Amino acid sequence: MTQLSAGESFEVAATRLRMGIGWDQDAGAGVARTGRPDVDLDATALQFVGTQLFDLAFYNNLRTRDGSVEHLGDNQTGSGEGDDEQVLVDLDKVHGPVDTIVFLVSSYQGHSLEWVANAYCRLVDEDTAEELARFTLTMSVTETGAVLALLRRTSSGWVLDAVGEGVPITVPTQGLGKLHRFVSR
Repeated sequence: MTQLSAGESFEVAATRLRMGIGWDQDAGAGVARTGRPDVDLDATALQFVGTQLFDLAFYNNLRTRDGSVEHLGDNQTGSGEGDDEQVLVDLDKVHGPVDTIVFLVSSYQGHSLEWVANAYCRLVDEDTAEELARFTLTMSVTETGAVLALLRRTSSGWVLDAVGEGVPITVPTQGLGKLHRFVSR
């Protein structure tokens, strides 16, 4: 398994992948303790052709039209062990012109990600269950969303880029212009 830091890349050899995303609520969150509501984060995978959105998979649209990306369901609390939300990606099925898949996490209720602890994303070979790469967010993100990682199609195959940058997005279908700087690199 490769531990990535922001800005690092990993060449992907597998074709059937699972992106697992996990987090815990900061100890200060939760109505019972502080009067602040629980934090509900949502994972999203967005397919781009250049800077144009092609399709996306998230809690309200679980599968892309080409069938290459599938969101496995919404976790509204971040509680429990292991991945809180998972997205399956079959790179062999990704529509030809799609060159980037953005993995985003956002707070539907508009909470700052400062209320979240132990956030990570990990790339798993779906056929062998081997964890290939992990990226742990160690910074405090003041925005309502974060671009965790990018899968980029290159001339030699797919590459995972660790990003970990905050973006002011609550609903993945809104504010897509805020993602252009990540897909136009």
